[in-house]
Amino acid sequence: NAPVPCIVKTDGIEEEDSLAENTMREALHPLDQFRAFKNLQDQGVTIDEIAARFFVGAPVVRQRLKLAAASQKLLDLYVAEELSLEQLMAFCVTDDHARQEEVWKTLNRSYIKEPYTIRRLLTEGAVKAGDKRAVFVGVEAYEAAGGVILRDLFQQDHGGWLQDMALLDRLAREKLAEAADALRAEGWKWSEIAIDFPYGHSNGLRRLPASYAPISEEQQARYDAALAEYDALSDEHESEEDLPEEVDRKLAELEKEIAAVDERPAIYDPTEISRAGIFVSIDYDGALKVERGFVRPEDEEPAGAPAGGESTGSAGAAKRVGDVAVGSPDGDAADHDETEVSSKLSDRLMSELTAHRTLALRVALANEPEAAFLAATHALALMSFYSSGRFDGCIEIDAKSVPLGPYASGLADLATARANDEALGHWQLRLPKKSDDLWDWLVKADRESTAGLFAF
Repeated sequence: NAPVPCIVKTDGIEEEDSLAENTMREALHPLDQFRAFKNLQDQGVTIDEIAARFFVGAPVVRQRLKLAAASQKLLDLYVAEELSLEQLMAFCVTDDHARQEEVWKTLNRSYIKEPYTIRRLLTEGAVKAGDKRAVFVGVEAYEAAGGVILRDLFQQDHGGWLQDMALLDRLAREKLAEAADALRAEGWKWSEIAIDFPYGHSNGLRRLPASYAPISEEQQARYDAALAEYDALSDEHESEEDLPEEVDRKLAELEKEIAAVDERPAIYDPTEISRAGIFVSIDYDGALKVERGFVRPEDEEPAGAPAGGESTGSAGAAKRVGDVAVGSPDGDAADHDETEVSSKLSDRLMSELTAHRTLALRVALANEPEAAFLAATHALALMSFYSSGRFDGCIEIDAKSVPLGPYASGLADLATARANDEALGHWQLRLPKKSDDLWDWLVKADRESTAGLFAF
């Protein structure tokens, strides 16, 4: 008959008192927590208030409330212990109950029912927020256009998944088109846009040579110092998985300082800009990628038109390497004389003379390895960098390069592809504009340059 203490309350929410009492004694089943939290939320209690009253974090309350996204069938399976809490939480990445049950039906035919598999199946066709298209467009712009983002409150989702891929692609193309229109104001004849260009899309086009604004000695000194400091810091922390915050911040500052010099705008000949174009796409990190200065074969100057300030009298002069002379001794006059003489000879005699000359050239090149090397490099470079290259060489070498774009997607974003493109751009800028001038360039170049070109 001992008295029992009682508390009489005339206000408040009965479910709240009951839930608090049970929670203090023993942790509730997550589904019971969800139902109680949901009931309180329906009565106007905020998430922060629920968290404060029951001594849990706001993320826990949000996670429990997120279970409302699960279909009733899955909740029943969870109560019957045919579905784990981790699996149930994975299903809540989407609010589409029909899709949840479809995936569960699919998984029932497989022994693989891990949460990551459930998430992967539910987000098929969606795009991660870290995808370069999403970074380029911006999540805010995507949502403003009506796009839906799938979020996972139960684990780190890195921004979620953008569900409407068609909308995202449309927004990306619209933004690329705006950028291309603005860049055309520089005077380019044409522009092409794509989210991803196939690897090797500029093959067969000539790249305009570019120059860069000179930097002062003081700027060069700062640039060299920044490079040295960056390399030293990188080497010092090379083995560390997570860099100290101050080191990471310093490396970012140095990268920005180095990029300011490396990425200063290229300067092109205005007369060349009017016949060239640009490719505008999205870089691997979501930044705008602009490739300037490509000339299509149909936009090249007609073959006999002299460039401003250039002399055409020496284009065909003989070039000597060792004891081998390659080319016509008197340029255009010799070509004219040869054509006039050959027109008076029979086809049979011309064939015989050509055979004798070819055999003599083979012997001469065989005895002059350096001349043979330059002739081979000349032939390969003609085919690789000049639209008429297959017809301009004096020796026949066939170099084939299989386009890789059709065989794999995303190649252009690989580090190896970027390194190859940088090498291609390097040679496109170094080699002469006209194929007629290539042999002169090779003869005057140092051995390191010709060997590098041959290897490329």
